[in-house]
Amino acid sequence: MKNIVMKFGGSSVANGKKICHVAKIVADNKNLDCGVVVVVSALEGVTNQLIQAAQEAKKGNSEYVSKFKQELLERHLKTVKEAIKDKQLADDAKKIVEARIGELQQVLTGIGYVGELTPKSRDTVISFGERLSAPIVSGAIKDLGLNSEHLTGGEAGIATDSNFGEAGLLMNVTKFQLKKNIEPLLKKGTVPVVTGFIAETQNKETTTLGRGGSDYTATIVGAAIEADEVWIWTDVDGLMTADPKIVPEAKTIHELSFQEATELTIFGAKAMHPRALEPARKEGIPVRIRNVFSPDNTGTLIVKEQTAKTENGVKAVTIVKNVAVITVSGAGMVGAPGTAAKVFEVLGKENINILMISQSVSEANISLVIQRNLLERAVNTLEIALLGRDFIREIVSEDDVCVVAVLGAGMKGIPGVASRIFTAVAKEGINVRMIAQGSSELNVSFIVKEADGNETVRAIHTEFKLNKK
Repeated sequence: MKNIVMKFGGSSVANGKKICHVAKIVADNKNLDCGVVVVVSALEGVTNQLIQAAQEAKKGNSEYVSKFKQELLERHLKTVKEAIKDKQLADDAKKIVEARIGELQQVLTGIGYVGELTPKSRDTVISFGERLSAPIVSGAIKDLGLNSEHLTGGEAGIATDSNFGEAGLLMNVTKFQLKKNIEPLLKKGTVPVVTGFIAETQNKETTTLGRGGSDYTATIVGAAIEADEVWIWTDVDGLMTADPKIVPEAKTIHELSFQEATELTIFGAKAMHPRALEPARKEGIPVRIRNVFSPDNTGTLIVKEQTAKTENGVKAVTIVKNVAVITVSGAGMVGAPGTAAKVFEVLGKENINILMISQSVSEANISLVIQRNLLERAVNTLEIALLGRDFIREIVSEDDVCVVAVLGAGMKGIPGVASRIFTAVAKEGINVRMIAQGSSELNVSFIVKEADGNETVRAIHTEFKLNKK
């Protein structure tokens, strides 16, 4: 029997009607003799509301907390009513929702009393989003005649360190516990519904897994039980050859390697967080990104060794906006060891992440790409630390730029790909400001003026005929 882990995000479980749709997807696959583990996010928008409520509780705003608690209760009770038709199952789900919201109110009241919101108590508060959605989804699955049990990530067996806010996974312990807790349920034909995003320490303290946490939960579970596939159900058809808002004729990419998918998600594809792919990549478990609103579409399959090859090696072209370029120059940099290291050290101390680097062989200048909102702080820090030294003459910046990245593992070994990219861009009269390519040849990234960004993407998409894939 095949085992599949299915993850449903907040937009997939936004209300009772959508949860009914999710339950039907699960039932349809269960009826095909599949073992199914479901991983769920909080109802759409709830996690952000919980963060806001925690902040207000810290300020002692009891009126806000009381109103929030009532609205949250009403929304979830309404969702139960829409999602679960059987009276007994609906009553069971209501009792769990009411009890957990009562528990949440106690936590928020405690934060108000001490006037302090620690990372630990924040994790506890935001865990309630998934702890409220999971019993409703489980009830909707039972409503269709299947057996189901809901578990928190911790109850399922996901163990982490105590780095609250972005806890580190204890994979060996987690694998052992997940197999012990999940596999017997699958053998009985039960559908486990596991809360995404949240886990616990070995002392049973609630933790969260950080950005992309629910996707991460799904691939952790998939890796532990050696699932046949992990399906990430979202509101898009999969990873695409370009942003369809920029290139309306962009196509879904049917197959990618883990390496390509990681690059694509880092460069702005919104389907999942790159870190979430890691557990599946390590175990060689395929990950499929599918559209919950178009379940007949097979989506994008991410595999260790791809079978589908492209004629020209290019799979996608993507764009990253809200970036800026800083160029540090000076004749004294030539042949001076440690210049680049000094620049990186200065920015690293300010927690400024460098997205892209380019340096000429003359070593007379080095260009860096960072997030635009960090530009002023980065330039000020570099000027204070470096200007006036013999080797640094000038620090200049540009904030009206964007990164365009051309991606595809097949580009390696195909002569002339870079030439075609830059010829296509030049034909549109667009000037390239900076270029970076790793030795893996998996992507070619370059900088153009932000006003030229969309046109650049369209030109490359047309040049490599990505609309015909």
